[in-house]
Amino acid sequence: MSEDWLSDDAFADPDDPAAREREQRRLEREERRQAREEKRKPQAAPPSSPAPPTEPPEPAAPTEPPPPRTPEEEFWDEDPAAHEPAPERPVRPEPALDHPAVAAEPRAAAMAASTRRGRRGAGGPGGGGGGGGKRGDVGVVLGKFGRHPFRIAGIVVALLALWFLYALFQPFHGDGSGKVQLTIPKGSSVSEVADLLGEKGVIDNSTLFQVRVTLEGKRSDLYAGHFTLAHGMSYGAAIDALSTPPVKRTTTVTIPEGYTRSQAAQLVEEDGVPGSYTKATVKSKYLNPADYGAKNARDLEGFLFPDTFEMKPNAPVADLVQLQLQDFEQRIEGVDMSYARSKNLTVYDVLIIASMIEREAGVPGQRKLVASVIYNRLHEGMTLGIDATIRFATGNYAKPLTESELAIDSPYNTRTNTGLPPGPIDSPGLASIEAAAHPAKTGYLFYVTKPGACGKLAFSKTEAEFEKSVELYESAREAAGGNSPDTCGE
Repeated sequence: MSEDWLSDDAFADPDDPAAREREQRRLEREERRQAREEKRKPQAAPPSSPAPPTEPPEPAAPTEPPPPRTPEEEFWDEDPAAHEPAPERPVRPEPALDHPAVAAEPRAAAMAASTRRGRRGAGGPGGGGGGGGKRGDVGVVLGKFGRHPFRIAGIVVALLALWFLYALFQPFHGDGSGKVQLTIPKGSSVSEVADLLGEKGVIDNSTLFQVRVTLEGKRSDLYAGHFTLAHGMSYGAAIDALSTPPVKRTTTVTIPEGYTRSQAAQLVEEDGVPGSYTKATVKSKYLNPADYGAKNARDLEGFLFPDTFEMKPNAPVADLVQLQLQDFEQRIEGVDMSYARSKNLTVYDVLIIASMIEREAGVPGQRKLVASVIYNRLHEGMTLGIDATIRFATGNYAKPLTESELAIDSPYNTRTNTGLPPGPIDSPGLASIEAAAHPAKTGYLFYVTKPGACGKLAFSKTEAEFEKSVELYESAREAAGGNSPDTCGE
């Protein structure tokens, strides 16, 4: 259909200037259209004509040949693809210009390019390229780390270090819950303590506990004993608890050396130990005095070893007596009794001598000297004349002995009876027992307190020497108001 039929100029007035102008434009368009159609028509090729003769080219200037190439250079310079056959591609017929695929192909190519850009992470903020933008970002990140493996190793090491520090110092760990009664044995190592805490559920990891103790420098500060801890404690809280001395859950009873049964009974009662010490020390199934040469022992005097004992709260007095007797059996086994046996003395005789030494020797260094006097007087058949035995018989341990007390009719009166008294007069310590078993070898037969010598004794071999020492003693005693002059002089 002709374009003129559609034009408004077909019905316009020819004398109208506007109509003439539109008609002129229409004619110009028609001419351009016809020109385009002429161009589209195939044109016959013009007849060929021989090419004009040309002059021969001038010879090129000689050039130096390139240096020979090594096989390696030829290998690397050679394009491997040049020796490979080109892949065959299917031949696709070209669509006509007016085919719909011609118009759709640019849009498809644009969409494909956009998709590829999205997969590579291309585009602006927000991932440009739609859903493929996020996958593209991940690919870029992984690609960066893939090219830098040491970055990954560094991050892993850093994370492990942070985890180790968190597990070691437990910043948000509490003090635990519940109660765990725990006893740390004496001599336990840090590893043994850590294992015990781990087994009881007090801490999470015994190895980390040891590391924490080492870092805090408290490997030698952990105490042994009984502790009340909690489940799931932090390492710091457990270390603080174990580096604090435990609260004692025992009763401590100390029996001094040289105490008699009656004196010890009063002390035990004051310490609040339930039961009668006097009755519990008459006899015991844990020790038989006859085994030590005591055929007619009235009680356990002399066998009740003096020491400090740890007992459970409210433990009966029989437990204390048992501890004393067991302590004696262990100590007496280490004393050499060979010299005493050579003098026909039994272990019980040695205990009797030791109990007198414990009372008579004013200073530790004179124990064996006192023992030598006792041995020498026994050998001579003399009375021992030891006032400590009379005090045991009378019970007077503080006041000066009266004339009647000195003349008391008792087997324990060594002023009137020869030989040893019938039994020990107190609980001697180990030093006195050893002195009684091995006395010093001297010729002394007498001794008396030396005035102003801090309890030291003046020893004499003859009675005349002894009388002089007694006169000095009596003078000092009168000056002291009748008291023993055993205080230290200036």
